[in-house]
Amino acid sequence: MRRRGAVDYQRTSATGPPLPRSPFLNPTRTGARLHQSPRVRRHFWLALVFALVVALAVLLWGLVASTSRGHAVLKARPVVIRHAVSKTPPRPTYGWQLAPPAQRLAVKLKLPLVSGLVFDVHTGAVLWQRNPARVLPIASLTKMMTALVVAERSRPNERVLITRQAVHFSGSGVGLLPLGKRVSLLALLYGLLLPSGNDAAIALAQHVSGTQTRFISLMNQQARQLGLRCTHFTTVSGIVDRGNHSCASDLAFLAHRVLENPLLARIVGSRSAILRFPIKGGKLYLYNNNPLLLLGYPGTDGVKTGYTTAAGTCLVATVRRGRAWYGVVLLHSANIYLQAQTLLNAAFAHRG
Repeated sequence: MRRRGAVDYQRTSATGPPLPRSPFLNPTRTGARLHQSPRVRRHFWLALVFALVVALAVLLWGLVASTSRGHAVLKARPVVIRHAVSKTPPRPTYGWQLAPPAQRLAVKLKLPLVSGLVFDVHTGAVLWQRNPARVLPIASLTKMMTALVVAERSRPNERVLITRQAVHFSGSGVGLLPLGKRVSLLALLYGLLLPSGNDAAIALAQHVSGTQTRFISLMNQQARQLGLRCTHFTTVSGIVDRGNHSCASDLAFLAHRVLENPLLARIVGSRSAILRFPIKGGKLYLYNNNPLLLLGYPGTDGVKTGYTTAAGTCLVATVRRGRAWYGVVLLHSANIYLQAQTLLNAAFAHRG
C-alpha cells in the first residue's frame, strides 16, 4: 500500500507524462531479454573466448620469460666460476723441473751447503739441486723483490725523501743518506742492490707506499701473483729473519724476473757506480759485494748476496757466455765464491 503523496519515479516525472520503465531497474527482466537474443548470446560467448585466449597467451608468455631467465642464470654460472678460477696464481715451472738426465751435472761439493741449485737462465731447467724446495731465511736476497716492486711502481728520475727511519737503520747500508733531503730514486736502487743498503730499502719503501708495512704487503702480493710457492716477506731489506723466507727454486725465478727488467739488469751487473748525490763532494761511490763480480769471474751479470746469522751466507748469481746463460742459488753456504765457481764451471764444461 503506497503512502499518500509518494512519487513513482518509474511512472511519472515532475514535468511531463509517465516515463518508460528503465531496464537497468529490473535486472530479472533484463537477463531474460539477454538470453532471449541470439545475437547478444553470440557476442557474449565470443567475448568470453577472447578473454580466455588472452589469459592463456599471457600465462604462456610468463612461462617462456621465466624459462629464459633461468637459462640465462645457468649460462652465467660457468662464467662466474671461471672468473674465480682465473684469480688463482699460476704455478711457474721455472726453477722447479729437473733437466733430462743427459743434461744434469754430477758435482760433489766438499764444503757444507744447506740448499742450492744450478739452472738455465733461459729456460729455468734445473741442472743440479740440493734441497731446492726447503724453506729457509734469505737475508738480503729479499732485496730482489724490493727492487722489483719499486721498479714497477716508480720512475728512476723521481726524488725520494730521506726520513729518520731511513737514517736510523741497522745492518749494511749506503750510510751517506742526507736526512730531510730528496735524492735520486735511481741512486737509491744502486745503493739497494750493490752494497745492499738497508737504509736505501727503507727510503724506497716509504717513497712507494708511505710505510714499510704497506710496502711489505705489496711484496707479498707480488709473490702470490708470481705463484712463488715458498716465499713470504716480513721486512723490506731482509734484516728480520722471522717469517721472511723463500727457497732456492723460487729465488731462481725471482732472479730471472730481475734480469728481465733492463734497468735492474744493468744495476745488478755493475761492479761499481759513481752517482751524483747531495753530499759533500757531490758524488756517491758504490761497489757491488757480489764476489763473482769483485773477483772477475768471466761473464758474471748478477744478481744478489745476503747474510744474517740465521740465513748464513747466501748468493744468487748468473753468468752469461755466448748463448749459454747459467745461474746458481746457494743458501746457508760455507763458501759462496768457491761453491758458485765449482758449480758454474761444471755447467759450462758440461755444455762444451
